[in-house]
Amino acid sequence: MSAVTTVTRLVTHVELNEARTTDRQLDVSARLEAELPDGRALVLLDDRGWAESALGDAAVRDFLTVESVEETARTVVGPDEPYGDETREEAEAAHWRALADLLAHQGVRVDPAALAALPHDVVLDDALRAWAGF
Repeated sequence: MSAVTTVTRLVTHVELNEARTTDRQLDVSARLEAELPDGRALVLLDDRGWAESALGDAAVRDFLTVESVEETARTVVGPDEPYGDETREEAEAAHWRALADLLAHQGVRVDPAALAALPHDVVLDDALRAWAGF
C-alpha cells in the first residue's frame, strides 16, 4: 500500500459524558482526527476534553452556544500555551510537528505547516446536541 500524502481536513468530535454531566456541570470528551481524501479518518488525539460548571443558580446549558463549544473544542486539541521560555511560535510548531509525526507513523506524510493550515471542523454528538438544546 502506498503512503497517503494528503489530509483534507481536521475534525474534532465532541461527545457528551452523560454519567458526569448534570444541569450544573457539563463534561465532554474531544477526539481529533485527520480526514483523508478516501474518507478514512486517522485518530491524532483521543485523550482530550473539558468540563464546565455553572455559577449561581444558572444551568450550564443557559450559557452554552454551538460556537462556544466549537471554540473550546479547537482550543483543547491544541496547540497548547507556551511553557517556560518557549515562545508561542515554538509551541505551535512543536504541536504541528507532533501531529505530523503521529500521521507519519500511520503511513501519511504531511508537512506540519500544511497540517496547521487545514480546515478544522467540530462535530458535536447527538447526545450533546440534545442535552444542550442545539
